[in-house]
Amino acid sequence: MFGHFTELYYICNIFLTETPMRKDSFLHKVFDLYYDGFRSMRLGKTLWAIILIKLFIIFVVLKIFFFPNFLKQNAQGDEAGYVASELTDRAAE
Repeated sequence: MFGHFTELYYICNIFLTETPMRKDSFLHKVFDLYYDGFRSMRLGKTLWAIILIKLFIIFVVLKIFFFPNFLKQNAQGDEAGYVASELTDRAAE
């Protein structure tokens, strides 16, 4: 999953600065911290995979089944008009 860190390292060097990153720059130190951390972790890769699967379930699957598109069902093409009428009707009450 994280096997191509050397390519990523060089790509980040190219895109973060126009010249290669200096070894004492802040961005280089931050990138090195994460680069070494992800390269040496074993259990963490599995945990990151579990986190990404859970986020997919939360944001995609639950949205599809439990959170219908209320505005699309009730507005029937005129979403802005529907929202404006609802706001003015509720403000008048």
